[in-house]
Amino acid sequence: IATLLQIEAGPPESAESTNTFRLCLHEEFLRQCKEKHEEIYLIKERKDHRHLALIICNIKFDHLPPRNGAYVDITGMKGLLQGLGYSVVEEKNLTARDMESVLRASAARPEHKSSDSTFLVLMSHGIQGGICGMAHDEENPDVLLYDTIFQIFNNRNCLSLRDKPKVIIVQACRGANCGDLWVSSSPASLAVTSSQSPENLEADPVCKIHIEKDFIAFCSSIPHNVSWRDSIRGSIFIVELITCLQKYPWCCHQVEVFHK
Repeated sequence: IATLLQIEAGPPESAESTNTFRLCLHEEFLRQCKEKHEEIYLIKERKDHRHLALIICNIKFDHLPPRNGAYVDITGMKGLLQGLGYSVVEEKNLTARDMESVLRASAARPEHKSSDSTFLVLMSHGIQGGICGMAHDEENPDVLLYDTIFQIFNNRNCLSLRDKPKVIIVQACRGANCGDLWVSSSPASLAVTSSQSPENLEADPVCKIHIEKDFIAFCSSIPHNVSWRDSIRGSIFIVELITCLQKYPWCCHQVEVFHK
């Protein structure tokens, strides 16, 4: 995945923004674009284009418990994206089919032609392979597969975003495990044996060129594990993500912000 340099372009101003964002100086923006044009995506100034972002958040479900605190996530993410210059479309409480329809409509928006990137934020209950629609239950799954999201926005199906960064944020469980472990502070406890040690790894002689390109996806949990949400403050992942994207966009690449 190529690196997305997340620098806010605008008129010269102090390093500290008047809002909660710390933005880089306009002169620094121009310098980075000139010196690193072969390493970063094309970044357009706000006056030259219109960013689009999509938030889908399922809160109420037919058969699953409500996601209390999710409204806080919507407010926080919407404010964050608007602060970064995106026009935000917000959708709530959709089935998997409706989510897919909304994603396809978003991918077809003509504004992407003059834009330089997009954000997709999906928040719901989830399973390992996808995101639950509001009608989901175990006997009658209602799931939007992760593969479907990438297919809709790939270079074959979304020409307007070809060679442009597509940032996907997912707040959803991907299993039932808690994802924690009790360990000893002894150095001996750090020794791990694995069937995937370097001696056991082999290189496949086939090289593929992917249709899915220029994506960066950040999920709130790894496969098989749950994702935590506070019923008052919102999802822990979303809270921390917003904090870092407000604090570091002036000096860090997108991937580096995620590492924070």
